[in-house]
Amino acid sequence: MKLKDKVCIVTGAASGIGKAIAQTYAREGGKVVIADLNKAAAQAAADAIRASGGTAMAVAMDVTSEEQVDAAVAEVVAAWGTVDVLVSNAGIQIVHPVEEFPFADWKKMLAIHLDGAFLTTKAVVPLMQKSGNGGSIIYMGSVHSKEASVLKSAYVTAKHGLMGLCKTVAKEGGKHKIRANVICPGFVRTPLVEKQIPEQSKALGISEEDVVKKVMLKDTVDGEFTTVQDVAEVALLFAGFETNALTGQSLVVSHGWFMQ
Repeated sequence: MKLKDKVCIVTGAASGIGKAIAQTYAREGGKVVIADLNKAAAQAAADAIRASGGTAMAVAMDVTSEEQVDAAVAEVVAAWGTVDVLVSNAGIQIVHPVEEFPFADWKKMLAIHLDGAFLTTKAVVPLMQKSGNGGSIIYMGSVHSKEASVLKSAYVTAKHGLMGLCKTVAKEGGKHKIRANVICPGFVRTPLVEKQIPEQSKALGISEEDVVKKVMLKDTVDGEFTTVQDVAEVALLFAGFETNALTGQSLVVSHGWFMQ
């Protein structure tokens, strides 16, 4: 069990990629915290893990609120003493051409992706330092941490920003054995991506089938979506890697969409 008794917070873990990561961590012996804006959904996900023999708790967390982040982390510490792994996964998508992008939507996107990553990192780093055991901080980037796409100015900006945050945390955390890395998935058919298909169809004036084949998956080697389990296995690698040999890095999981 690669994460036996490790306390692992996963944000946005009530569904999609976050849920798959939480389930994988529990399978590997982690004590998993399902952190989500939707407390009822988080509780259901935690209950499902416990029903399968894992260890999990649910906390309500709006990652853009410092008060909620700090309160949720304090709740985890009260229950389990520390935090060993943070997966900053919570995110949304809003698409518009730059000239039509509402400033309020721009700020919302950056707040959830960047402020959320910063606030959760800020909350757990002192715990990782105090424990003396270090820890692993994992940011959910995207191929859009490396590449741009039309209609996604805020998302691409936010995902590029996570790369800078990761590298800085890796530099600052090294002496404390705190590692920071970024996972960069391609298109994963989550509710977030499902929502984009009709939106892009309308914005680009093409069919939904063409959005999938000619926009989302056109540069993959096999025309396949990345799966939530693909991403979860990379999250397990980063969480379970015990030394600073693997820090400040990004790993693309995209069926060859982006190769580096």
